Amino acid sequence: MFTARSRRRRPRGTVLLAAAASAAVLLSACSSSSGGGEASSTDGAGTPVKGGNLTFALASDPVCVDPHQAATNDSIYVARQLVDSLTDQDPTTGEIVPWLAESWQVSADAKEFTFKLHAGATFSDGTAVTAASVKANFDSILKDGAKATLAGPYLGGYVSTEVVDNLTAKVVFGAPSAQFLQATSTFSLGLLADSSLALAPADRCTQALVGSGPFTLKSYTTNQAVVLSKRAGYNWGSQLFTTKGEANLDTVTFQIVPEAAVRTGSLQSGQIDGIGGVPPSDEAGLESAGFTLQAKRNPGVVFNLQANTSRPVPSDPAVRTALQRAINGQEIVDTVLSDKFAPATSVLSTTTPDYVDLSSSFTFDLAKAKKTLDDAGWKAGSDGTRSKDGTKLALTVIYSPIYGPSKDALELLQQQARKAGITLNLEQVAVADSAARIAAGDWDYFWANLTRADPDILRTLYSSTGANRGKLPATSDLQTALIAQAAAGDLAERKALVEKAQKLIIDNGYIVPVFELTTVLGLSPDVHDVRFEASSRLQLHDTWKTS
Repeated sequence: MFTARSRRRRPRGTVLLAAAASAAVLLSACSSSSGGGEASSTDGAGTPVKGGNLTFALASDPVCVDPHQAATNDSIYVARQLVDSLTDQDPTTGEIVPWLAESWQVSADAKEFTFKLHAGATFSDGTAVTAASVKANFDSILKDGAKATLAGPYLGGYVSTEVVDNLTAKVVFGAPSAQFLQATSTFSLGLLADSSLALAPADRCTQALVGSGPFTLKSYTTNQAVVLSKRAGYNWGSQLFTTKGEANLDTVTFQIVPEAAVRTGSLQSGQIDGIGGVPPSDEAGLESAGFTLQAKRNPGVVFNLQANTSRPVPSDPAVRTALQRAINGQEIVDTVLSDKFAPATSVLSTTTPDYVDLSSSFTFDLAKAKKTLDDAGWKAGSDGTRSKDGTKLALTVIYSPIYGPSKDALELLQQQARKAGITLNLEQVAVADSAARIAAGDWDYFWANLTRADPDILRTLYSSTGANRGKLPATSDLQTALIAQAAAGDLAERKALVEKAQKLIIDNGYIVPVFELTTVLGLSPDVHDVRFEASSRLQLHDTWKTS
């Protein structure tokens, strides 16, 4: 049961045509809100020290460290250190800046993206990063199909990559792709060497991947640890990196420590240097003991219950909208989380571009939830669970243990829903089994969130051309809006379409928004300059230790 308790430089030679400028500007709403603010670009600890090992505890095994397939925060924390991206995204302003690409041009219709690469960048096997590398990676992602959970939708409508010359790649889409420039800043489209692309997708998950990033994969022992080594000679980092050249740390060890209490205790005892997913109940104690809590509100889709509309009970719109009204997100935040979190007010978090406040459409209202079910014929039963035509209003909710407070939050959700006559049967699914279980469709609601600093995350999750886990209708106003926003080159037009899509998702009860995820790290006082990239994931190139 739950426990109750609270300097950047301007881009070098970057050329953006009209459509690209619009795409970049619409990313400018990514700054963190109160309680979820990110640390400044330096923590004022002085001159960085070279060398040393950072030990960071993960809550779950990464399962797959291939950036093209990685989908959980713990897998992303590892993958982000291994690969460079064509561009980077400023986590405060949303501006797209150079990384492997020193400049780019976007056609007026946002169908062609031409990247000019830095000379001299190499993969850790010594091969050069070239335009052919860009083509090989994007072609490979398309070939991976559904295995590229996040990366695949970023290349929706992809036609080809033309190798203009050794350092110039032109990426061509069949329709405008307003989201693609931002997508090139993500770990999902990070570049791997040909030697890694030649491996089968399953083998890329655990073998020594070859990227061009500031660290290399030294070893990966399932359910124990992932060890990274500094890349010697690295000298083509993101424009946002404050340390130029090689990373400061010699090695990074990610230890897998599933028990939250053990992670916190190990940090307090000095056995490890940092932890992710700090339990809200431990925040005050860590701060009072002199540890640093670094927090950032995640952009993207909030933690929510997503309905499987192909199942008999959640196919009823009355059930879906009644459940929205039966859930009290503020109580979840106050009881299970802390003041670093906030209840959801839309399908998107407040730090996501083109977010719109729709909280009035699903404000907690138990009386309204009961009336909605009464009017739809769901009658209260003697056991407290409603029924209709002999069918109980009992819903199977599946979740994976990838976020510590999820179980406590869901148990409180279970109690809230029960007051409206809705029974939620909670079922935990192992991370390694979750994809297959979701695909099987034998669930009524799925508990999850998804982070991305671009509203196209809605298309990734809810479009019939994307994941569409909830089996939403393939033809609808929602599908039209999701596809159209991805093709809109005009800022105002895209904003209106994104707002429409959010409203349709909420009004149809396709999800029950609960709370915005805040990434909270616990760090030893000896650890400095741990960065959050734009999607609130770790970037360790600049990180250093005083001892």
